[in-house]
Amino acid sequence: MTAISLGMPAAPPPVLAPRRRTRQIQVGKVGVGSDHPISVQSMTTTLTADVNSTLQQIAELTASGCDIVRVACPSQDDAEALAEIAQHSQIPVIADIHFQPKYVFAAIEAGCAAVRVNPGNIRAFDDQVKEIAAAAKDHGTSIRIGVNAGSLDKRLLEKYGKATPEALVESAVWEAGLFEEHDFHDFKISVKHNDPVIMVRAYELLAERGDWPLHLGVTEAGPAFQGTIKSATAFGALLSKGIGDTIRVSLSAPPVEEVKVGIQILQSLNLRPRKLEIVSCPSCGRAQVDVYKLAEEVTAGLEGMEVPLRVAVMGCVVNGPGEAREADLGVASGNGKGQIFVKGEVIKTVPESQIVETLIEEAMKIAEGMEAVDGMAPSVNVG
Repeated sequence: MTAISLGMPAAPPPVLAPRRRTRQIQVGKVGVGSDHPISVQSMTTTLTADVNSTLQQIAELTASGCDIVRVACPSQDDAEALAEIAQHSQIPVIADIHFQPKYVFAAIEAGCAAVRVNPGNIRAFDDQVKEIAAAAKDHGTSIRIGVNAGSLDKRLLEKYGKATPEALVESAVWEAGLFEEHDFHDFKISVKHNDPVIMVRAYELLAERGDWPLHLGVTEAGPAFQGTIKSATAFGALLSKGIGDTIRVSLSAPPVEEVKVGIQILQSLNLRPRKLEIVSCPSCGRAQVDVYKLAEEVTAGLEGMEVPLRVAVMGCVVNGPGEAREADLGVASGNGKGQIFVKGEVIKTVPESQIVETLIEEAMKIAEGMEAVDGMAPSVNVG
């Protein structure tokens, strides 16, 4: 068997554009801004006051790769639960505040890493920015100014007629200016809309107005399939221009699914190190094996693998050998058998019935070799 090179790539993978330069802030232990990796966020769906259930869901999110978690705080019971949640969460906790300004101060006092404030629906918000800024500065708490199309300030809705990109940006810039007037700069901004086109334009305009870190999100994106498409489209348009410092994929689905989608978007743009990547053909009339079944079974068999492996699962003689040869690990299938490639070399040919188990076995061998070399691991493709 040909020896496998375990060296790291000579250069970092290419990206479409350099990151937009921003100021840097901290959300607990996670840095946010152009000097830091783009972080992935999600939000719990439990009642925040149910501390055990909330911490359990946060643990599941942490295990899935979530960097920052947001929890809702609509009631006094929720506010009283924040301290214990913030203390025991393994990732930074952001308190999500609407309507009641007193919960902003409660969240800061509770030790939350950050507080999301919605200027459009917090009563007399502008009049309390000075006090909020002072409390946040005293506790080392960062702020997210979260402008949302569904709760835009009525004055701006009257001015623009609807939640246009310009209306969203005007709200955000106004609130940013208020915090900066009180010498508070540890904040990021979001301008969310359910229409990806309006959302993208709003962020483009906002990026031109200042050096604030930006949190990307398509609000009310919809069920898993629709929401994934809308978020990937909008995030791809912005991230490909270097705009965006932290993201949240909003899905009508379990929050762990949001994290998986967010991570995959970043990995697809080379903005986060790739782990397991399955490269498989879409199948066509040339395919001589059930590519769908092979790809699904290989994916299931390698679930949870942490090392960066690119595995190529291919089903015909046209593109199969080339794709499999380019992958760390691959199979080119046809005529009831499969050629197994490792780092570009054919190591064996096996019957179709043994393709999946052989790929999993070889992937485990590669992973073990990678883990034995500290910090040096290749990628695996199944093609």
